[in-house]
Amino acid sequence: MLSKIPLKIYFADLTYNTVSVVNDVFPLNIGYVASYTLDKFGDSVDVSLFKYINELEDAIRTNPPDILALSHYTWNHRIDVELSRILRQTNLNSLIVWGGPDFPADIPSQEKFLKKYPEFDIYVPIEGEMGFANIVEEALNSKDSLRKNVLTKPIDGCISRTSNGQLQYSNPVMRLKNLDDIPSPYLSGLLDKFFQVPELSPMFQTNRGCPFACSYCVDGSDNVRKVNQFSTERLSEELEYIAKNVSKETTSMYISDLNFGMIPRDLEICEKIAAIQKKYDYPLTIQATTGKNNKERIIKAIKQLSSSIRLFMSVQSLNQDVLQNIKRSNISTDQMLALAPVIKEQGLRTYAEVILGLPGESYQSHVDTIHDLVSAKMEGIIVYSCLMLHGSELNTPSQRQKWELKTKYRLLHKAFTKLSDGKVVTEVEEVVVGSNTMSFNEYVELRKLAFITWTVGVGYFYDSIIRFLQQKNVDVFNLYHNALKKSDLPDEIVKIFQSFENHTKDELWDSSEELRNHYERDENYDKLLNLEDGINVVLTHHALIISKYMKQWNEFIISTAYELISQNIKLDIETEKQFQDVANYCRGLSFNILGADRLNTNPVYEFNYDVEKWLSDNNDSPLSSFELNTPQDFTFCYSHDQTNLIDTSLNKFGDNLIGIARLLSDIPIPILLRKLEKSD
Repeated sequence: MLSKIPLKIYFADLTYNTVSVVNDVFPLNIGYVASYTLDKFGDSVDVSLFKYINELEDAIRTNPPDILALSHYTWNHRIDVELSRILRQTNLNSLIVWGGPDFPADIPSQEKFLKKYPEFDIYVPIEGEMGFANIVEEALNSKDSLRKNVLTKPIDGCISRTSNGQLQYSNPVMRLKNLDDIPSPYLSGLLDKFFQVPELSPMFQTNRGCPFACSYCVDGSDNVRKVNQFSTERLSEELEYIAKNVSKETTSMYISDLNFGMIPRDLEICEKIAAIQKKYDYPLTIQATTGKNNKERIIKAIKQLSSSIRLFMSVQSLNQDVLQNIKRSNISTDQMLALAPVIKEQGLRTYAEVILGLPGESYQSHVDTIHDLVSAKMEGIIVYSCLMLHGSELNTPSQRQKWELKTKYRLLHKAFTKLSDGKVVTEVEEVVVGSNTMSFNEYVELRKLAFITWTVGVGYFYDSIIRFLQQKNVDVFNLYHNALKKSDLPDEIVKIFQSFENHTKDELWDSSEELRNHYERDENYDKLLNLEDGINVVLTHHALIISKYMKQWNEFIISTAYELISQNIKLDIETEKQFQDVANYCRGLSFNILGADRLNTNPVYEFNYDVEKWLSDNNDSPLSSFELNTPQDFTFCYSHDQTNLIDTSLNKFGDNLIGIARLLSDIPIPILLRKLEKSD
C-alpha cells in the first residue's frame, strides 16, 4: 500500500561556483530522472532539483529529504561524499542514491568502491530512470525504517549494499528503448527555474548511446552500445520552448549527443535548430561533439547550422597502434579530417581533440599526431591529459599493469568550496603522466607544446601568418616546434613559459589524500581563491597572454615566424613587404582587447596589400594578387556592441584570469577581434 505522505526526494547535479561556475549547463540529467519519477508516481512524491552546493546543503540541514539522489561524475564526486555525510548525520533513515558514469566497471573494483565510500546506499549505473523508479517503488511501500527496508533485497537496475555492507544486485543495467517514455523536463516546466540563472546554458539531447568501444571512455561499455532516440516531434517542441524562455544574457546551447551529425535524422534536427535561430536569434553558438564516421552526413549538418556550431573532432591520436590499443580501430580519422574543408567553407574553425598519455603513445608518435593535424590545417588542437575514469576499461587493474601507467593526482580546476561548517571540499582527478612508452619529462614538454599550439592556432590572431607560411610551402608545425625549442627568449616570454611549466608540475600530487589535506589549510585554500592554484593551466595562461602579455607574445610569434621563413625561402623586397603586412595585421587585430580604454585606443598601420580580402579568398590566391594601388592606412577599431559584449561576459564570468579564460571559450573569437576601417 502506497504512503499517503509524499516521499520527499532531492535530485542534485552539483557544480562548484566558488570563483566561477564549473559545469555551466542545465541539470538535464536529473531532470530526466525526476520527470520519469513524477510521471510514474505522481502526487506520491515531492521532487526538488538542485544545481548549487550551498542551496542543497541548506536544504539538507533544515529540511532533510527521504531520498537524496545525486548525479555522480568525476567533477562532483567529493562534494557528493560530503553532502551525503551531512544528510546521514541529520537523518539516519534517509536513503542516499548515487547515479552516473563514475563507477568502476569490474566487480572487484566495485566492491572496493563500496567499501571506500560507505556514504551512499545504492548506486544506479548507466541510465537512471528505471533503476531509480524501482527504488522509489520500494520506498513507497515501506511504512517505517525506509532505509532499512529498502536495502533488504536487491533492486533491478541498481547496485546496493546490505546492512553489513555486502554488494547486491540482480539486473544492474536497465535502459529505456523508447526515450519518449521520459516526459520532457523542459515542456513540463521542471527546469524552468534554471532559465533564470544567466551563467547556465541549456543542454539538449537527441539520443543516448555510443556504437564505439573506446577503452578510456565510460561510454565505451557494451552496455550502452545501442543508440536510442527521442522523437523529432518532441525535440522540435523542446527547441521552441528553450528559445522562448532563455534569458537575453544566454547565447549558447550544448548538444550532449556523443556523435552529433552521424545519425541520418540529425539533418532534420539541424534544420529545426536553424529555423529556431532565424525566429529567435538563439542560439548564437552551439557546442557539440562530431560523429566519428559518416562524413557526408556531418557535412550536411554543418552547412545547416553555418557559423553558429562548434564541432570537435575527437581524433585522440593518429597513430594506428595507439588507436588499436584503445579500441578505436573502427573509427575513421581520415573521415574526420576530411570535414575540415567544409567546416572552413562555413566560416567555422576546425577543432581536433587529442589525448596525451594513451597506451602505447610515445613522445614522437604524439608529436607526429600534432604535426599531421597542423598539416591538415586544423586551427584549434586541444590536447587533454588522459584521465583514469571509473567505469572505463583503461581504469582496471589489468590495463594499468599492461601499459605500466604512471599516474598523478591534480585538482580539478575551479572545483573547490568551503561548506557552512568550515569543511573544505576539493575535486581531484587522476591523470596519466607516463607509461612504458613515455617518460614524465616528455609529458611535461608535450604539455608545453600543446599550450603553444593552442594559443597560436586557435585565436584567429595569427591566421595571416599561418596562411602566409602555408602559401610559401613552409611547414607550419615548425612555427610551434621552433617556439618550443627556442632558447634566446625575451624576459616576458621566459616568465610565461616558466610559469606554465611550474604550474604543470606543481598541480600534480602523489595521492589524492595528500592534495586534499594540503588545501584544507587556510593559507593554501586562499591560494585557490586567489587563483594561484587550482587552475586550468593551458586556458589560464592563454588568458594571461591575452590580458597582460599580448604585445610581447605577438612579437615572439612574429619573430619566430620570420626566422622560419628566412630559413626556408630566399627573402626579397616583395616578400619582406608582404610579411610586414601580415605581421601588422596580427598586431592590429589583437591590440588592447580587454583594456578599459579599448574603445579609444585604435592602432593605425600602413598596408600595401588587402590582407583581409586575401584571408577571405577561398581560391587560396597568393597575397601578391591583392596588392593595393597605393599604400593605405587602416585603423583597427572596436564597436560599442563588441565592447558591451565583452563587458557583459566579464561581469558574468569574472574579471580575473579564470573569468577571462571562460570568456575566451564562450564567445566566438572573431567577436573579440578589432575591425579594419580605412583611415581618412
